[in-house]
Amino acid sequence: MTVEETQVAEVVVVSQEEAEKVVCENEKVVEGDDKVKEVDEAESKPKTIEKSSSYKEESNYLSDLKEFEKKALNELKSKLEEAILGNNIFKKEEPKKEEEQKDEKKVAEEEEKKEEKTEEAVKTEEVEKTEEVGKTEEVKTEEEEKNEEKAEEVCETKTEEVAEQKAEEGEQEKKSEEGYEVVDTDISLWGVPLFPGKGFEGTDVVLLKFLRAREFKVNEAFEMLKKTLQWRKESKIDSILDEDVCADLSSAAYLNGVDREGHPVCYNIFGVFDNEELYRKTFGNEEKRGQFLRWRLQLMEKSVQKLDLRPGGATSLLQINDLKNSPGPAKKELRIATKQAVGLLQDNYPELVAKNIFINVPFWYYALNALLSPFLTQRTKSKFVVARPAKVTETLLKYIPAQEIPAQYGGFKRHNDSEFSAEDGAASELIIKAGSTGTVQIDAAEVDNTLVWDLTVLGWEVNYKEEFVPTEEGSYTIIVQKKKKMGSNEGPIRNTFRSNEPGKVVLTVENNSSKKKRVLYRYKAKKCFTG
Repeated sequence: MTVEETQVAEVVVVSQEEAEKVVCENEKVVEGDDKVKEVDEAESKPKTIEKSSSYKEESNYLSDLKEFEKKALNELKSKLEEAILGNNIFKKEEPKKEEEQKDEKKVAEEEEKKEEKTEEAVKTEEVEKTEEVGKTEEVKTEEEEKNEEKAEEVCETKTEEVAEQKAEEGEQEKKSEEGYEVVDTDISLWGVPLFPGKGFEGTDVVLLKFLRAREFKVNEAFEMLKKTLQWRKESKIDSILDEDVCADLSSAAYLNGVDREGHPVCYNIFGVFDNEELYRKTFGNEEKRGQFLRWRLQLMEKSVQKLDLRPGGATSLLQINDLKNSPGPAKKELRIATKQAVGLLQDNYPELVAKNIFINVPFWYYALNALLSPFLTQRTKSKFVVARPAKVTETLLKYIPAQEIPAQYGGFKRHNDSEFSAEDGAASELIIKAGSTGTVQIDAAEVDNTLVWDLTVLGWEVNYKEEFVPTEEGSYTIIVQKKKKMGSNEGPIRNTFRSNEPGKVVLTVENNSSKKKRVLYRYKAKKCFTG
């Protein structure tokens, strides 16, 4: 079973030497894609941020499939159609023995007699009460008459319901005797009809996921699909979005924005479980762990709803797993719960994750036990990316645009941002050579405009300042942000300036280090309205 589509990973401790070796090897992969040719003077000019060249979802167009893949897809569709028409998708309940059927029939008859006796007793009691009241009172009140009418209506309703139930049971028995079964061709998965005869364009996309998860082995893919459908039916997954489970875990995992290819991004924050109270509330006993699993499956279903399960659409997720401050290996309850989640998600949501990125990975702690398994294919390993704390922003930028990366990870996305929106366009990038100075100039030609900007430097360790330079000679330069040495842990900067005269805002970055620096920035001007 592949594991790239899992929403969580089991935490495993390895020796520091082994962990360092694996993490460093993965970082080499990350850095290898990030290598830039030696810069010249032209590198100081703004340019568009480059994305990872190896990040491409596999095509779901029939014309792009290899011959053996097309053949496997057609075989799977044929098996699926035959199974649906033969009502062989779901497990059939084993026929009950004749003695059990007789016992059940006897019990049903006794229950029916009890109901009839109860109804007769109720009627008799009502009649006796009516006669008794009639002896003492000559005229009934309107309220008593209404109560009597209601009692009669209840009796009639029960009689009708019993008759309808018997008729329905008789019809079912008749169908069973005749060997007649109604064929359900409306079977679907993730909102996509599975019956090939319906000709829905998303059917091939879903089936290809199961085929890819089983290396295009048709029989194995078919069995996996059947087990998934059976599990969803037994676990009532189709109604899980209506459930209210684990509201306290909203900060532990959530969807936030899209990546460069349009994939929804899901963030898994393991550090929240460092809180002992929340940890016990989530994993304290088997029942609570069960609720955690239910919540995790619910989030997966929400994620799937954001996918475009059609050829050419974004049919998988990008996952970010933040291991900062994650609980240590002694937390066995977390290991048990995450192991269960891994099993459920990898068995029932195949090929739904495009990349699994682990960030803030410490040397002494390793979360990718599957990566060490000799059973994983190269295809599966290629979906894992590991980044230590110093490489978080740089790694995420390969897959997610700066304006979609949350500010806590070095990007420009802020909760309920009133300044920038998705329509404001992408961020720009500036490369500053070692020992050089770079500037970003924001035009402020019109007066009464408010300028707002975001800026960050990967790794910082630079000197930074902001100033407004007027166009008119003789006017004074205004210091917006005095020169300051920025440490490596500095977050993205956001600032604003209202211009009362024509000029420009100049953002200056002095790189006194021995390495080149990448500067990301964006800005916009807003007209000020005065009353």
